[in-house]
Amino acid sequence: MVEVRHSRLKVGPVTVFYREAGLEGRPVLLLLHGFANSSFYFRHLMPLLANRFHLIAPDIPSFGFTKVDGEGYRYTFAQLTETIQAFVDALGVRRFAMYVFDYGAPIGFNLAVADPGRITAIISQNGNAYEEGLGEGPWAPLRAYWKQPSVALRDKIKERMTFDGVRAAYFGGVPDVSRIEPEAYWLDAALLAQPDMMDLQADLKLDYKANIERYPLYQQYLRTHRPPLLAIWGKNDSFFIPPGAEAFKRDVPNAEVKFLDTGHFALETNVEGIASAILRMPA
Repeated sequence: MVEVRHSRLKVGPVTVFYREAGLEGRPVLLLLHGFANSSFYFRHLMPLLANRFHLIAPDIPSFGFTKVDGEGYRYTFAQLTETIQAFVDALGVRRFAMYVFDYGAPIGFNLAVADPGRITAIISQNGNAYEEGLGEGPWAPLRAYWKQPSVALRDKIKERMTFDGVRAAYFGGVPDVSRIEPEAYWLDAALLAQPDMMDLQADLKLDYKANIERYPLYQQYLRTHRPPLLAIWGKNDSFFIPPGAEAFKRDVPNAEVKFLDTGHFALETNVEGIASAILRMPA
């Protein structure tokens, strides 16, 4: 059995919890999770890839077991990117491939835009970089709030952070929900239920508008540098829909686009297929 190690690293005011597998000296694959989960999302993927990669999966600040000291930290995607950049630097990682999912996508693409030479390849699993990838229904409350903020709309946004909301996101679009381990959504919901966490997460969710405004920068990076890219997508995801995967081929014509018959949290049901697709990518 491949060993997955669990560590912490202090980066400024943030103590980053991260999972690690594989041997140093192998190509680094940075795994960036989404909302509302953590590096726990990669628990089954890491052992399957450890013979090829040195895998590093941090809990992004405000998720999982990463802790922020003090009250001055800004819960914005720009600040999260800055912390993950400092984390990678503190580990001495110069070049890396990245697996980006959901919230992890804008963070990863921010890293790529800032220093394109560091990125060796991209696996985007329901990790969006195009307006057409935004599902209409789930994004309607956010778009309405951006247009005219209100307490009622903010409360609607927070509904997804309840236990029922988190579980529904895991189950959505999944043909056989019995395959989903309940520990995954129970852990997410328990961490979201911490004092003040839902308000903090609502602020971060409302900041997603800044990512959409940066999509043209991400697309320019992709057009200019054309990294090896696998877009592997749960095709029944209502948050980030299939046109967002197909759009990558506009900017990276050689990108591989694959669709899986599952929902947003594709690793919960299709980990073997995703691992196989990653291992087939050029070394």
